Amino acid sequence: MRLLSDNCPAYDALAEPERRYARMLFFTLWPNGGGFSSYDEGLRVLREEEAVCDELATIVELGLATASHVTVPLEGELATYPLRVHARYQREEILAAADYASLDRKPTSLMQGVAFAPAANADLLMATLRKSEADYSPTTMYEDYLISHDQFHWQSQSSTSVDSPTGQRYLRQRDLGYTPLLFVRETKSLPSVLTAPYYFLGPCEYLSHQGSRPISIVWRLLHAVPARLFRAMARQNVS
Repeated sequence: MRLLSDNCPAYDALAEPERRYARMLFFTLWPNGGGFSSYDEGLRVLREEEAVCDELATIVELGLATASHVTVPLEGELATYPLRVHARYQREEILAAADYASLDRKPTSLMQGVAFAPAANADLLMATLRKSEADYSPTTMYEDYLISHDQFHWQSQSSTSVDSPTGQRYLRQRDLGYTPLLFVRETKSLPSVLTAPYYFLGPCEYLSHQGSRPISIVWRLLHAVPARLFRAMARQNVS
């Protein structure tokens, strides 16, 4: 709401957590950067559109008033990142919040469902439960599904081997100090929007794996999936 107001400070004057919110808003509106040379330029153009800002503010207020469950902030080294467990995010918001997306590396440059964010020391894992042959090639029909309230079966990219640096980062994440962050959506698209948002299931830890290219990994979720969300995702496992 502050970012939409006329008296919002310049981007460089914001604290780093607020800058992340600013980038999330910016790339939600302009995934390809919108041709702007700075975040300030884009946000200034946005604030000049009073009707748009009023509508966005109304959407924010409605979202807060109708929230169906309480979300959980991240802890430890990730506490300053504006991602809350069991909230929903579009891909652009995820990449901006984790310091992966920038004006030099826009969200539209990422073509796969995984990204490593060095600043956050985190692997961003984005999975779709119900895949169709129309949207996914045979090599990307990964077997991603909930096993239980706190375990998730996930497959790496088909080119990732156990011995590769990426594979080792997944399998030795605790020893190497990396944090996998798991984002899951039921389907790729919804009737009301072009692309469906992801539920943030939160940080996870390696439990076991099988195979290579792709690697099948069982992650332990540090935050159990709420019952209502679990039931919805479990239905997608069956379908």
